[in-house]
Amino acid sequence: MGDWTPPDKRFSELPRRLLTALILIPFALFAVWMGSWWLAAGCAAFCSVMMLEWCRMSAAPQERLLAALAALFGLSLALNGDGVSWALLAGALVLAVAASQRQLQARITGGFGVIYVFAMVFGLYTLREGPWEGRLVALYFMSFVWASDAAAYFFGRMIRGPRLLPRESPNKTWSGAVSAVIACAGCGYLAAGWQDAAILPWMVAGMLISITAQAGDLFESGLKRRFRVKDSGTILPGHGGLLDRVDGLGAVSISATLTFLSVPTLPRLLGL
Repeated sequence: MGDWTPPDKRFSELPRRLLTALILIPFALFAVWMGSWWLAAGCAAFCSVMMLEWCRMSAAPQERLLAALAALFGLSLALNGDGVSWALLAGALVLAVAASQRQLQARITGGFGVIYVFAMVFGLYTLREGPWEGRLVALYFMSFVWASDAAAYFFGRMIRGPRLLPRESPNKTWSGAVSAVIACAGCGYLAAGWQDAAILPWMVAGMLISITAQAGDLFESGLKRRFRVKDSGTILPGHGGLLDRVDGLGAVSISATLTFLSVPTLPRLLGL
């Protein structure tokens, strides 16, 4: 969401970012469009990589076994019933806590990592497969998050100005954050027309999606600052790790899923 790099280097990472996006976005869109086992397979891959990144970022032990359990958890989401998924979550949680150092903080960190990674994958899968127009919901919300990221990146770097949270993430600016919210409000206006639904709820939803995505991004930045790392990994050129890329989408998926389940009339209000 904007940084303080010199003007001549401001967009130096843009080609790598675009190339990574051209590879990652079609894969994500295909998995979400197909749903069911296709989406579960994508969730398994993402969950495994993110669990591995968390273990390496936080110096948590048993990274390979936890990554394997994470992959199985992603696949289990397509099964009828939640028993297997809950069992895998419980097993990974026990392993992460038991294998950590004896200090309470290390055990909390290990357990939190499992909940954090598994919850993001669960949120995305449930958002797509929930009792609403899941395909449309997931595609709309994913595109809103990407629009928020793009607006924050470009306008934040062009306008710059005061930093948003200097201590947690010194490269993010108010100009980028506000631009992202405005961009998502515009996306909401367009979505309302496509769904033949009320404009105001969609514009509010767009703004809330942007705010939630940015909050997820800032939360991840705070975690990386705590662990004294720049990126969660190196798997995505120009973006860092997978956790760096899906933190905002994960926060939106969890929040939207919980909101839709709590307020069943909301999807209908949005024409979904």
